[in-house]
Amino acid sequence: MTNYKRTGESRKFDPNFKGPIHNRGCTDVLCCILFILALLGYFAVGILAWSQGDPRKVIYPTDSRGQFCGQAGTPLEKKPLLFYFNILKCASPLVLLEFQCPTTQLCVESCPDRHLTLVKAKLGNKEDREYFKKYCKDGVDFATLSPPEILRDGLCPAMLMPSKAFTRRCLPALGTMKGGVVVVGNETTFDAGQGVSINASEVLEASKKSNVVVEARQVAMRIFEDYTQSWHWILLGLVIAMVVSLIFIVLLRFLAGVMVWVMIVLVILVIGYGIFHCYMEFASLKGEPGADVTIRDLGLQTDFSVYLQIRQTWLAFMIILAIVEVIIILLLIFLRKRILIAIALIKEASRAVGHVMSSLFYPLLTFALLAVVIAYWAITAVFLSTSNEQVYKVFNNSECPFSRDTCDPQTFNTSNASAQCPDAECLFAFYGGETVYHRYLILFQFYNVFLFFWCANFVTALGQVTLSGAFASYYWAFKKPDDIPAYPIFSSLGRALRYHAGSLAFGSLILSLVQVIRVILEYLDHKLKGAQNKFAKCLLKCMKCCFWCLEKCIKFLNRNAYIMIAIYGKSFCTSARDAFFLLMRNIVRVAVLDKVTDFLLFLGKLLIVGIVGIFSFFFFSGRIKAVEEAAPSLNYYWVPILTVVVGSYLIAHGFFSVYAMCVDTLFLCFLEDLERNDGSAERPYFMSQSLLSLLKKSNEESKSVD
Repeated sequence: MTNYKRTGESRKFDPNFKGPIHNRGCTDVLCCILFILALLGYFAVGILAWSQGDPRKVIYPTDSRGQFCGQAGTPLEKKPLLFYFNILKCASPLVLLEFQCPTTQLCVESCPDRHLTLVKAKLGNKEDREYFKKYCKDGVDFATLSPPEILRDGLCPAMLMPSKAFTRRCLPALGTMKGGVVVVGNETTFDAGQGVSINASEVLEASKKSNVVVEARQVAMRIFEDYTQSWHWILLGLVIAMVVSLIFIVLLRFLAGVMVWVMIVLVILVIGYGIFHCYMEFASLKGEPGADVTIRDLGLQTDFSVYLQIRQTWLAFMIILAIVEVIIILLLIFLRKRILIAIALIKEASRAVGHVMSSLFYPLLTFALLAVVIAYWAITAVFLSTSNEQVYKVFNNSECPFSRDTCDPQTFNTSNASAQCPDAECLFAFYGGETVYHRYLILFQFYNVFLFFWCANFVTALGQVTLSGAFASYYWAFKKPDDIPAYPIFSSLGRALRYHAGSLAFGSLILSLVQVIRVILEYLDHKLKGAQNKFAKCLLKCMKCCFWCLEKCIKFLNRNAYIMIAIYGKSFCTSARDAFFLLMRNIVRVAVLDKVTDFLLFLGKLLIVGIVGIFSFFFFSGRIKAVEEAAPSLNYYWVPILTVVVGSYLIAHGFFSVYAMCVDTLFLCFLEDLERNDGSAERPYFMSQSLLSLLKKSNEESKSVD
């Protein structure tokens, strides 16, 4: 009785059981209804966001009147660049709070390329006046107004300085001469007009602050440029990864035992070559100027290729790869006997995949559905983040009681703020809003993230139930392949959608709640990085670790619950309980077979990623002389390499996930077969002869025991 409470009751022999139950009913209907209502709400949030949002706010810089610079079909179409009247004011701490410089900003055709003050332009020739006027507000009577009047009303900047376009903004053309002297153009000091002189180092600080929001965009734009130059090569690399994965799977189908050992040896060799390459790079940099600089001294650099020019980077890579190599070798030595058992299970999985070949193409459907979910989430997030209204604030140079108050540019000239503060201006500050919609905008963003996790997990769960149902049909076919039903994948997919959408939604909901909590903890951790409370930070780290472990446990339980749902058609909780007790009754076999098999399949993915990654590294870094001219010229050659590596892993994971699901399904069916049957003529095993020999059992031996 005690053993039953701990691990549940073993399965009994049922002569009518022939595999996945066909006469089944709908499960977890309430959760299915909840999921449908949540989806309808998700669509409503998307429609609301699309009606309120404006993605142009992300694409185009905004001037002081809230207009988009360079937007097609507007008067500013031919003025794509943003110009600051007084770049020094961007050094104000206000920039860090409101992400906007407290100075007038105009959309211009091109950035100024010379140093010119307002006074010099007024006293100079016609060409200087016309040139300076391009950087003034529209409708300025430049000829009749005096410089003090122009500056008082904020109609023109006090001076122009040589600038360059950077992320569609005109920022000073800063440089450094020998000795670390900062210059703008070729000058170290500037006449700002009215007898005021400024230093180029002041401009440097202001320029940095003005770009606090868009500094990351420099890297993003260069990365985007690299993608435009190399996308076809990236696509070719992903196609190669797909072909290699497919060839590997086909070979695994016919030569499972040989391929597993080849895979193990190649993984060790590939990682070993990585260690050798890192050592050669580390040794070649010895004595090079600047190569002994540490990563900490270098700090954060936007040009990541700089890190590859210091020895410490290659030393770190070498140490990491060496640790991975040692861990893999030790695991292989420790698991050498269990690997032989796992190979037999992989051989059985290969036969199952061979009889259900359509399963290899099912990951394409999963990828397509996940792409739709990701695209909907990303588009909705962009529209939500750009659905704020233009907020204008009072900016001034002197003391003013209305400073930083919200204002309306249409009525500002007739308001009390304008009367009491003659030098004040009503300028665009940021995007926000005070309506009910804007107040609860953060909740809509949270809902968007939560439904993204729920939908993505649902798609993954649908794939797992579909594949497990098909492979269970193979296992429980007594005469293989004659008793395998026609179109097992389509039949299993139909059962999953018709009867078990609620159970899939239930399991996905539990996992999504944990994942959202992890996102919140990551957000809190990011906010507390500068905090001094060590207890709070330690507590947060512990919670992150606990929820990470909880997520892994839930994923494992869900996966096995979905297998039981595919076979017996019961509710999620009942299936999860049955799967858990079945695994607990066979905990030793779980450690011996299932996890070792997962490790071997992981090595297969690692091998494919390593092969494709090494070739892409040599190609994009221009180290293959034969194709050196074909390789694109890039800002960061690691961009396409990382893209190919990540994409190759996802592709390999998609193909190997079929094998992993097959192994897990066959493993659970195998455990149930042992409990249901004894190998006698009345209760024969459904497992293949190879699995029977693996257990050192046979029908005859079982009879003799009886």
